Amino acid sequence: MKTLTALGLTAAQGRDATITSLAVDSRDVTKGSLFAALPGAKVHGAEFIQYALRMGAAAVLTDAAGARIAADVLGASDAALIVAEDPRQTLAQTASLWFGAHPGTVVAVTGTNGKTSVSSFCRQIWEDMGLAGVNLGTTGVEGAWAYPLKHTTPEPITLHRVLAEAVAHGVTHVAMEASSHGLDQRRLDGVVLAAAGFTNFTQDHLDYHGTFEAYFAAKMGLFTRVLAEDSVAVVNLDDPKGPVVAAICTKRGQEVIGVGRSDDARLRLTGQRFDATGQDLLFTWQGRPHHARLALIGGFQAENVLLAAGLVIAAGADPLDVFAALPQLGTVRGRMELAATRGNGAAVFVDFAHTPDAVETALKALRPHVMGRIVAIIGAGGDRDRAKRPLMGEAAAKFADSVIVTDDNPRSEDPASIRVAVLAGAQGCDSLSEVADRAEAILRGIDMLQPGDALLIAGKGHESGQIIGDTVMPFDDVEQASVAVAALEGRI
Repeated sequence: MKTLTALGLTAAQGRDATITSLAVDSRDVTKGSLFAALPGAKVHGAEFIQYALRMGAAAVLTDAAGARIAADVLGASDAALIVAEDPRQTLAQTASLWFGAHPGTVVAVTGTNGKTSVSSFCRQIWEDMGLAGVNLGTTGVEGAWAYPLKHTTPEPITLHRVLAEAVAHGVTHVAMEASSHGLDQRRLDGVVLAAAGFTNFTQDHLDYHGTFEAYFAAKMGLFTRVLAEDSVAVVNLDDPKGPVVAAICTKRGQEVIGVGRSDDARLRLTGQRFDATGQDLLFTWQGRPHHARLALIGGFQAENVLLAAGLVIAAGADPLDVFAALPQLGTVRGRMELAATRGNGAAVFVDFAHTPDAVETALKALRPHVMGRIVAIIGAGGDRDRAKRPLMGEAAAKFADSVIVTDDNPRSEDPASIRVAVLAGAQGCDSLSEVADRAEAILRGIDMLQPGDALLIAGKGHESGQIIGDTVMPFDDVEQASVAVAALEGRI
């Protein structure tokens, strides 16, 4: 238990209260809880203050609008009222004080694509150095301690509780994904970062942010609000927004480690050579040359690996120890993952690419590893950014030899209408087909493969379900690919 004063909170009329728990859902409120009534996209959390008070909430945190909405029930209650200009940020800082200790070294990475790979590579590098590390994000908490998560960046109460539990399990190093939603909703505020990274910026989540400007501003919150001025920013300078991010960080006084092929990069990629099982890298650190062999498919993986290396160095590791760990890095689940191989040698890859840029990047990165044709299976999610659907089809048609358009989490929308939008952009492909059932699409795609060919199943990556309406049907692209190969090869 802690008092409001101990949590840095000041209530109206000087009231204090002893808090027993934190809650953002009125159903989780118990006697003595601090209930955070936050503004939402459709409903203000203040609508539920009356229920929280009935359950015994000792204090309510909200904004001025929330205080007006619940003025009557609050006036009739003895509960302490904290009115904050930004209640989400206040909640995050309160959660940090409530749960206490965080692992000693925490880094975060934002960007449209690559966050999961970068955070996983950070964790793998730490593990190779004998450090207890985890990555936290889309795939849950993985590494020295495992824990499932519902969101890429959890809401503050869950996030700070998980960080405290990580400490209890001996975790000393954490690499976090910082989603634009999480940053916009102040979920990371209160986390002390040693360094923060930027991968790239392309179209996604406009259904939430509305404009590219708002989307970019949300991501920049990692550097302008969460990352301290005396910490380090690691920035992919090859992305068009990279120099902009670097300038923002430099203006704040943050040290910048540039990554990429740019002459301005301190961790600079100078050469790549591809083969069927991976790639060799030549790079320089502070002008001194280094070499590493990566057992990873896709040229973009070099950017992710070097960004991860930069973050680990920025967090205090010896660069030579970091570079020695790179050959041991393994494929991240659902990220250019080799799912199956046909008897004729053709390979099947699964990747999370679900934006136009990610589809283009994945296909272009796969090309140097493939002697024959590339077949791509793509779709687009329902109830999400509709503008990107034809752009995804266009990217697939431009960089694959054959394209199969199928369903990918249609949710509440008509799946056929989503496929029509994707197909509209893919008309430039000479070999284009539509297969509604995703399992059948994967079977057909694999059946098309000849020696030297490769299939990329894009969109779902690590996901283990297909969302149709409100139902999540079990579906795993990697598993389905294995089953399809076994069936075609006569093994089942």
